[in-house]
Amino acid sequence: MSFLQYNKAELVNLSYSLKREIISANKTGAYCNTSIVACNTRRYHGLLAVTLDRFGGDRYLLLSSLDESLIMQGKQFNLGIHCYGDVYEPRGHKYVVDFQADPVTMITYNVGEIVFTKSLILAPDEDQILVKYELVKAPSPVTLVVKPFLAFRNTHALTHRNPVADPSATPVKGGASFRLYASFPDLFIQASTSSVRYEHHPDWYMGVTYSDEYRRGFDCKEDLMVPGDFVLKMKQGDSVVFSASTKEQSPASIRRKFNAYAAAAPHITGLEDQLKHCADSLISNHNGRKMICAGLSWLKTGLLRETLFSIAGLTLYAGRPEDFEEILDNLIANEEDRLFTKTTQVEAPLLMTVALQDYISSGADPKKVWNKYSTTLKKILESYLPGGREEISMQPDGLLWAQKYRTALTWMNAYVNGVPVTERAGYQVETNGLWYNAICFALSMEKKDKDFISRWSVIRDLVEKNFENKFWCEEIGCLADYVGVDGMNRQVRPNQILALGLEYSPVDPMKVQRVLQVFDRELMTRRGIRTLSPRDENYKGVYDGTQIERDLAYHQGSAMAFLLLPYVIVCYKVYGAAFNNKAEWLVKGFFDDLGMHGVGAFSELYDGDPPHEPHGAISSALSTAALLVINNLIKKNK
Repeated sequence: MSFLQYNKAELVNLSYSLKREIISANKTGAYCNTSIVACNTRRYHGLLAVTLDRFGGDRYLLLSSLDESLIMQGKQFNLGIHCYGDVYEPRGHKYVVDFQADPVTMITYNVGEIVFTKSLILAPDEDQILVKYELVKAPSPVTLVVKPFLAFRNTHALTHRNPVADPSATPVKGGASFRLYASFPDLFIQASTSSVRYEHHPDWYMGVTYSDEYRRGFDCKEDLMVPGDFVLKMKQGDSVVFSASTKEQSPASIRRKFNAYAAAAPHITGLEDQLKHCADSLISNHNGRKMICAGLSWLKTGLLRETLFSIAGLTLYAGRPEDFEEILDNLIANEEDRLFTKTTQVEAPLLMTVALQDYISSGADPKKVWNKYSTTLKKILESYLPGGREEISMQPDGLLWAQKYRTALTWMNAYVNGVPVTERAGYQVETNGLWYNAICFALSMEKKDKDFISRWSVIRDLVEKNFENKFWCEEIGCLADYVGVDGMNRQVRPNQILALGLEYSPVDPMKVQRVLQVFDRELMTRRGIRTLSPRDENYKGVYDGTQIERDLAYHQGSAMAFLLLPYVIVCYKVYGAAFNNKAEWLVKGFFDDLGMHGVGAFSELYDGDPPHEPHGAISSALSTAALLVINNLIKKNK
């Protein structure tokens, strides 16, 4: 039985089913993403989006959808579904009676006496989607008609009818190949049987509307090319597998591939299995270079901050520690400029220390780790000294001051009309906490370089002396979010927990307990930590509406799952194993939501207000990684 299932009443209710998305990603950087009734509601939705180096490594949607029709005794039943403005046509969802997410995604249709299934598998190591159709039950022969909707465009863009598109088809064994534009690869659509007939009659389907883009105030309509139909006669018990791929396939191999992938698909038996499965999907190996995707299906791969935040959870705590160094080495090679010279992510290079601390605590040899990465860590530290970076620099008190005109220099980086929502110019609490942790770690590891030890010991002592004096605010009973030209910012925000959840923290343990009291009272939810206290006049408890409304809410009240990790770490330090019950309660809440947004995936953010609806990227590296580490902490403290 599938770990996640839905009933017919849920599936036929579009207000319910269109909010639930399936997502599958593979090692080449390809993905398949649509709703559980196969109606695309976002521009990012489609059956096959691939990473194309020829276009700078962005993702491009080749195949938007496959629409199926069943013809029996002269009557045609259309199983597809598209939105055109306010109209859904055809309305194939009314035939959906079952959906299962694992081990293979499968939709079951019931049309009168016909029972028909559609199963989807994204090939794990090539740009290929496999779709198996099975006529489970039918009182008489049925003709299956499969209509491909082609996009051939960037996943962030939309396409429209144009005279440049080439609607022609090239016959290949078991099907045909298509290439709408000369610079793209061919898309080969083939069947596992030679009985399939391709009929060419190209046409544009105009005004396909993506309801989720419309709701958010984005351009939401596009035109898709349908070059023709694939036709196959079937009788009860027959099945056929269609392949859409950037490489021509042997028809005889298509069914074998589907069966092999289905047999190897993980059987999800519990919550930890689901976390590890999601972790695997967020690590790509495009061109033999392993990197972390920040979030599916539209966030980028190989981002500095997101990789360093999530690398430990997605590798060390997901049963794949062998990937840690490869991913980290690729990141260092790709991000030298941001690590050592300039970045608008001023705290991100300092997260390198946290990643290495996690690596060592999981069993890596400290001497080998320091021998390999000490040069990188030292260069990062040196870059924060006066003259190293324009946007941030150490001050005479040993602390870091970050400021750049109209620029958000931390992870709270939403903008409205070019102006940062949370600029936070000045001494930032989490940046300076990470600074202290990085210095302390380097000093604890370095045994030979006496000049380094002497120089950085002085800076460590300065930070330790001045941190609390700079940030502790007795009035609110916790740390200031930042200290700028106007003094302390007294907004209650979660950034301080990032400073407290480190191996080395410059804050008195008695004050840490007071901070936790503020968090429990104002920032805690069962779906993460709010980014701003509801008591603040700028608080936005619901992440919805137009782009501006959502950007205003993103860091002004939305709850972030990844912030639970430093909170849980601090709570275990303070309360020990007595915190276990609450930790388990917090984690369980996310599993209760597994069928609500990205089916079987962990969302980027949640509403700060109850019932804490999920939003953002439907499968988040930060959220998944944090929950994996928390799950490990729970097991360790039992």
